Amino acid sequence: MGSLPHVVEDCLGIVQVFSDGSVFRSEDIKFPMEVQDDGSAVWKDCLFDKKHNLYLRLYRPRSPSAAKLPILYFFHGGGFCVGSRTWPNCHSCCLRLASALQVLVVAPDYRLAPEHRLPAALDDASTAVKWLQNQALLSNSGGGDEWLAGGGVDFDRVFIVGDSSGGTLAHHLAVELGRGSPDLAPVRVRGYVLMAPFFGGTVRTKSEAEGPPEQFLNLEILDRFWRLSVPIGQTADDPVANPFGPSSPTLEPIELGPILVLVGGSEVMKDRIEDYSKRLKEMGKDIECLVFQDHQHGLDGGARIATCRRIPVFGMGGIGNFTLITLSVRTNNVMAQCYYRVDKPYKYPYETDNLDDVMRFEILRGSI
Repeated sequence: MGSLPHVVEDCLGIVQVFSDGSVFRSEDIKFPMEVQDDGSAVWKDCLFDKKHNLYLRLYRPRSPSAAKLPILYFFHGGGFCVGSRTWPNCHSCCLRLASALQVLVVAPDYRLAPEHRLPAALDDASTAVKWLQNQALLSNSGGGDEWLAGGGVDFDRVFIVGDSSGGTLAHHLAVELGRGSPDLAPVRVRGYVLMAPFFGGTVRTKSEAEGPPEQFLNLEILDRFWRLSVPIGQTADDPVANPFGPSSPTLEPIELGPILVLVGGSEVMKDRIEDYSKRLKEMGKDIECLVFQDHQHGLDGGARIATCRRIPVFGMGGIGNFTLITLSVRTNNVMAQCYYRVDKPYKYPYETDNLDDVMRFEILRGSI
């Protein structure tokens, strides 16, 4: 008589893999935060992939200030194993983004590992942006979703933002779509924001090998996420995980759209994320990296929602208003801007010792 199945992998108590290969995914999650909704944005869910029963959530300002709203995609994080558009941190973030930036936010779900290993999530992210292309084409003939029809959104000004593993998806979309996303016409992606993107590799970086464990993230958790999410038989050097792995195709000939990378100065993946940015910069890519000193992994917009001097912001980890950031979309030559305010000097690449200094970083310049 054989032994009963026992847990061999446990992801934060949310996902458990048993010795017989079965997977338990909890639906009873005790979130440490509540949804923060001041009523300034409205939302609804839409099915975008009938085959895989995948939904996305649309958000828009209750009282739009512009005739045509730019569009901002937000891909949630969770190590490709956990997370959802419905989780309070993601939902709160998207509500605030829609209201504060006066944009239409599109927050897709994607299939999760280990039930659906990579590249399933990459395929779903691609399907999600192609859904928007289909909506744009339908709107030309008077069809499509009512929130996207009638000229109320600007398909020519689309931005893709991803948190953690969502940032990894944003990277792969940047590679797939290329500068200006010509194959997605009439949709035009203007730029990408990678918030602490979740990249892997079998060779430890200094911050991974020597850095202290974070409050919610350590090497054990990172390794487990990759074990459960990469294709069977592969490692964290697989191209889906490591853009510069031994078998990863070169990014040298690819014309990438503008990329802004955000990373905490005290997070385990700091060196890997900085190396990613440095390598692309050396290739001549339009990429910038902001390092937020003393902050850990947790750029999952919405974990900390705050307001600083009436400037709508979402927190970058930590507690309170230590580091605050908001994105702003503009017309004409400057298509997107990133405003940030800090209480400590930046370590790299920008520095300020003036608490009242609100710096502007233009991630998109001129016509693309």
